[in-house]
Amino acid sequence: MTIAFDNTSAVLEARKAHNLKLAAAADKTRATWFPLTILAVLLALPALQFVGNYNYLLHLVLFTACYVTMASGWNVLGGFTGYISLGHNVFFAIGGYFAGVIFARLGISTILLAPLAGLVCAVAGFLLGQIMLKTRGPSFIISSLALVMIVRILLDHWTFVGGANGLALQANDLTVQWAKLPYYYAFVILAAFTVWACYKIKHSKFGLGLRAISKDEIKAESAGINTRLYKQLAFAISAAFVGMAGAIWGEYLTYIRPNIFTIILVSVYMVLMCILGGKATIAGPVIGAILIIAFNELFVATLGASEINILATGGIMAIVLIFFPLGIVGTLARNHRLPRVLNWD
Repeated sequence: MTIAFDNTSAVLEARKAHNLKLAAAADKTRATWFPLTILAVLLALPALQFVGNYNYLLHLVLFTACYVTMASGWNVLGGFTGYISLGHNVFFAIGGYFAGVIFARLGISTILLAPLAGLVCAVAGFLLGQIMLKTRGPSFIISSLALVMIVRILLDHWTFVGGANGLALQANDLTVQWAKLPYYYAFVILAAFTVWACYKIKHSKFGLGLRAISKDEIKAESAGINTRLYKQLAFAISAAFVGMAGAIWGEYLTYIRPNIFTIILVSVYMVLMCILGGKATIAGPVIGAILIIAFNELFVATLGASEINILATGGIMAIVLIFFPLGIVGTLARNHRLPRVLNWD
């Protein structure tokens, strides 16, 4: 018995040493300094306002950071867990309306209310997950779309929150030059936190369970993973990040209205950003958000705000995905050509 115990201990120690070597080798391929450098530059960017008017640039950055938050949050469910949802803008709406109504009635800034809005969305996501996550594949996608329609009808007819006309929210008292500053920092910090949280989730035991569910849910369950609980928690966490972004977005626009939050294009963008950048990767949603928003801005500026710019953006995405079927980050990683600056996993 003693000999067997010693052999088992030796095997465990050998595996631990081997895993540490693999982790050290992986660390050498990562450029953790790169996202930190980007964050430092973004935090310093508003200083440009002292030498000119860069409101448009600040808007683009905060708009991109908003979608980085939502796409990275969606990635927890759609990427790590493998459940494609086209109804995640429901939580964008819940967060926006929850914080927006309190701000309109009590005057508490939605920036302060964002964590609470995220918690409310997490609870809503957990409860909805008990029903929706009983389905899989196309059935789950259809149920997520149905959820958007139901919420849209409810908001359109709920007079307490303004119905179809929505509610007007008071603008802050800052000058035009600095009015975007609170929301800029709120979105940049929220995006950074979301990316960091997704990294921690992916490298946790919980994240390993989610990826096992994505690969083969039946085998994951037979291996002892509580797949139902894991899926519900993934749904809740994913909803929380999207809800926090929605909370801040409403005050930034100075109004909340159903057709802003429940338009299907919001959910589609989350999905496309992850697919374009690379699902189940950390940098993928960030790269996807930057590229899609950049494409949109470029084509709107050159082709005008018409269906042509949407067609052009879709065409570019189709071409990119032909050459990068697993997304940019995913395909480069599979082919061992991923630059260190994009290896955040």
